[in-house]
Amino acid sequence: MARMVAWAQSIALSIGGPGLFFIAFLDSSFLSLPEINDLLVVLLVIQHKERMLYYAMMATLGSLLGCLVLYYIGRKGGTALAKRRFGGRRMEQALSLYARYGAMAIAIPAVLPPPSPFKVFVLLAGIAGVPVLQFAAVIALARGFRYTFTAWLSVRYGDQAIALLEEHGRAITIAIAVVVIGGVAVWLMRRGRRRESPEET
Repeated sequence: MARMVAWAQSIALSIGGPGLFFIAFLDSSFLSLPEINDLLVVLLVIQHKERMLYYAMMATLGSLLGCLVLYYIGRKGGTALAKRRFGGRRMEQALSLYARYGAMAIAIPAVLPPPSPFKVFVLLAGIAGVPVLQFAAVIALARGFRYTFTAWLSVRYGDQAIALLEEHGRAITIAIAVVVIGGVAVWLMRRGRRRESPEET
C-alpha cells in the first residue's frame, strides 16, 4: 500500500483533474488499478480542498466512460469473454439479476471494493441489453456517491484520510454499499407499488 500511495502522490502532483479522469477511465475499461482512484481523489483534494466536487466529478466521469466502453463490447458480442471471466453458471445468475432488476443490478457492484467482479457486471449489462441511459445513470450515481464521499473524507480528515483508507478502506466501501443497497431497496419497493396500484383501481 505504501508504494501505491507514493506512486499515486507523484501522479497527483503532476496531472490534476485530467489525469484523474484518464486513470479512472483505464481502471474501468482496459486495466485493473484497484483503489488508485480513491487515493488520487484523496491526494488531490488534500492539496485543493475547494476543488472537492471537481475531482469527484472527474473520477466519476472517467469511470463512467470506461464502463461504457465495456458495456458496448458486451453489447456487440462479449458473451464468450464473459463466460471465460465469469463462468457459465455465474453468468446466468448475473443475467437473471438484470432480467429482474434492470440497470439497478449494477448499483451495488459499482461501489463494492476489489475483488468484486464489477467489470464483468458491466460487460453483462451490455449483453443483457440494459438501456444505455439507465445503465449510465446508475453508474454515474453509484460512482459519484463513492468518490464524493471519498473527497469529503479528505476535506474532513486531511492527511489522515489516507490512513483511514489504508486501514479501513474495505469497511468504508462496504458501508457505502449498504447505503446504496438501502437506496436500491427503496426504489424497488416504490416501483413495485406503482405496478400494483393500476391493478387495484
